Amino acid sequence: MTAGAAPVRRVRLGMLTPSSNTMLEPVTSRMLAGLPEVTAHFGRFRVTEIGLGERAEAQFDHSPMLAAADLLADARCDVICWNGTSAGWLGFERDRSLCSAIESRTGIRASSAVLALAEIFRLANIRRFGLVTPYTDDVQAAIVANFASEGYECVAERHGGIRVNFDFALMGSAAIEKMIREVAGASPEAIVVLCTNLDGASLANALETELGILLLDSIAVSLWGALRLAGIDPSLVHGYGRLFQENL
Repeated sequence: MTAGAAPVRRVRLGMLTPSSNTMLEPVTSRMLAGLPEVTAHFGRFRVTEIGLGERAEAQFDHSPMLAAADLLADARCDVICWNGTSAGWLGFERDRSLCSAIESRTGIRASSAVLALAEIFRLANIRRFGLVTPYTDDVQAAIVANFASEGYECVAERHGGIRVNFDFALMGSAAIEKMIREVAGASPEAIVVLCTNLDGASLANALETELGILLLDSIAVSLWGALRLAGIDPSLVHGYGRLFQENL
């Protein structure tokens, strides 16, 4: 550092991560490549399957998530983000309660993928959206119903019918693109890729140019929310779509 220069502010983003997710860490790191002063730090807790049964839902009890948040607090993270989409099918209130509990327990501000998405919907005045996920029929139906209860209409949806969380990351970009293009036919105000184990973020620039519709990928949305909460301008992230380019 040059003598007399002010030290660079280091910002640490804590990310609560499903244990079997292999996509959100590399994608998040790529998105932050142009911001060397901002680093992401990941704390895992066990998640292996997505469903509506008791065993699957128990994976998202607060206890293991708060224990993982405690460890991220040891790294003195500036914010902690639940980088997962379980509130989509369990109800938005689950994330509101979780973030409140994290803040009370650690003294660190908290956000989540689903709550950040709701904030984007509010800022951009989005009410009609298209939905793309890898999930099963029953989980998808629960997501549509929960978003409707919050005032958001799903005008078209596609889903992969997959239950095993690890397998979501094996869906190729061609399959994700196909689903996005199909829901675009209903002319939604935005298309949501709701799963942090899918890489829709890398498709955003090209597909938004082609379709003329805002693409909201869950990994990108999580990072957007965490950056804002940490006081960092999301527009410093380049190459991942209109979410980071527009002042919502």
